[in-house]
Amino acid sequence: MRRFLTALIFLLIAGVAGARAQSLRLAVTTSFENSGLADVLLPRIEKDLGLDVQLLVVGTGQALALGAAGDVDAVLVHARAAEEKFIASGQGLHRREIMYNDFVLIGPADDPAKIAESTSAANGFRRIARKGAVFVSRGDDSGTNKKELALWEAAGVQPVPPKGAWYRAAGAGMGATLNIASGMDAYVLADRASWLKFGNKGGLKLLYAGDPALFNQYAYIPVNPRVHPNVKVQLALKLEEWLTGKTAAALINGYRVNGEKLFTFNAKPR
Repeated sequence: MRRFLTALIFLLIAGVAGARAQSLRLAVTTSFENSGLADVLLPRIEKDLGLDVQLLVVGTGQALALGAAGDVDAVLVHARAAEEKFIASGQGLHRREIMYNDFVLIGPADDPAKIAESTSAANGFRRIARKGAVFVSRGDDSGTNKKELALWEAAGVQPVPPKGAWYRAAGAGMGATLNIASGMDAYVLADRASWLKFGNKGGLKLLYAGDPALFNQYAYIPVNPRVHPNVKVQLALKLEEWLTGKTAAALINGYRVNGEKLFTFNAKPR
């Protein structure tokens, strides 16, 4: 009898360990990770699904490259044109919108380029270029970098100003780029969540926001198992169902930093 109970306990422990052993590799943007939202979502995902979500924190371009190589099971990114190209190439199953926030223009409090008086985001970028005020770019093919380049184009500043003059490319994530901008007292484009969470603001402040062109949508894409048979598509779809459900909606909409809301849930049922 004792041997039977010992074996039963061992099997139960092994079963629990096996359930907890399920893991999924998810490539996410640095802006998502910097926001602190992952620290809220991941423990609840593990509790509800028994799923250990292992984050690979990179820019959108690199996240999609990891998906295209089959090195992750899904991606959570924010650059729609690149996402649609990824799916059209057969690398992703589908694109599911999860939440949004917006991009904001940050700069020195004395605002030498007067972007706080801008009539649009493109106008703000044009003012920076005309003034030759120092601007720090992510320069890393991230979703934020892609948005920045689109805004330079809309401003009529093409090609992008040469690196090393007033235009500085950090080649880094959002937190590191904000740190560089803070140290240089420079202008920078950031997502609102990263800016609110950022602790080393120094002499920088939020100077311009509100243009519809600064809308920032995050979307989830499972990697296509027909192209990459190694990916855990069932777990990726299970996570997608959770991310688009009521629990995720409450956690995302309820997440705040210093009383300010960072994201708005907008996933639609299928």
